Amino acid sequence: MTTHVDSQATPAPAEEFLNRPATPAQRIHSVLHRQPALSPAIVLVISAIVFSLVNDRFYALQNLSLIAQQTAVIGSLAVGQTVIILTAGIDLSIGAVMVLASLLMSKLVADNGVPGVLALLAGAAVAVAAQALNGLLVTRIKLPPFIVTLGTLSIFTAITLIYAKGQTIALQPGNILMWSGETVSIGQLNLTNGVLLMIALYAVIGYALRYTAWGRHLYAVGDDIEASRLAGISVNRVLLSAYVVGGFAIAVGAWILVGRVGGGDPNSGLNANLQSITAVVIGGTSLFGGRGVVIGSLIGALIVQVFVNGLALAGIDPNYQVLAVGVLVIAAVSVDQWIRSVKS
Repeated sequence: MTTHVDSQATPAPAEEFLNRPATPAQRIHSVLHRQPALSPAIVLVISAIVFSLVNDRFYALQNLSLIAQQTAVIGSLAVGQTVIILTAGIDLSIGAVMVLASLLMSKLVADNGVPGVLALLAGAAVAVAAQALNGLLVTRIKLPPFIVTLGTLSIFTAITLIYAKGQTIALQPGNILMWSGETVSIGQLNLTNGVLLMIALYAVIGYALRYTAWGRHLYAVGDDIEASRLAGISVNRVLLSAYVVGGFAIAVGAWILVGRVGGGDPNSGLNANLQSITAVVIGGTSLFGGRGVVIGSLIGALIVQVFVNGLALAGIDPNYQVLAVGVLVIAAVSVDQWIRSVKS
């Protein structure tokens, strides 16, 4: 006797699993995965509200202007760092290259009488060339980015100290190099041209990452380099381009730095390397590559400055300010690990 079993009566285990409603954790994971800048944006809003309650001077336009100006240099470096980290790389020398470029610009004008425009272009060329060297070492010799940039960090730092001879270069107002430090008023808010320059940099690189083939290839290489190679993407070319674009961002940061300090100072960017990485990590870009948006790095840089500024207004010991930034970094990496591990 043949028994007929109605296959429609009981759903197959696989079908039942697919129809299972998503848990709250899975829904949150899905949103954060699609919007990497969302979590740092929430942190920025909450921290700004808390610090404004602690001290009502936090929202004073003068204080907000100061936060923006303090963010400009690291924010610009964070653009270049983001592009590199998206490829699953990292750049420990980015701050040292910026200081070298800023000193070259300043010394060419102050000591050699070179026109400001030519000095600016020369500094930009050095920044791009230095990053191209990093990129070639990574793509041609196949060295890990961490090792390459750790080595070039020492090289570029030594070149800077030898070139500067321990001197700080002061420039006179009116030079194009000082333009980035000039103040512009937007209503009652006073910003510098450097802040506007940084915003323009984010707009250009953000557009390129989102709407161009280069940007799509960059994300693909960072997500899976072997699959990208099999798909016909020129992996080495994409990796090299990431460092070159990073050099362009460094040149912008060097220009902003010159305007901010009033010239070239070999000690002006001692912590810029780690600060740029901190901004990128807090901003939601994955250290494993392939996930993140450049605007998140700007939010990350703002979070660092908001915490430093807010804790200072609250009268907190500066050592605790450093502690707070360290906690933020660990929390950001933990969130990234959770996003990558939870199954949606």
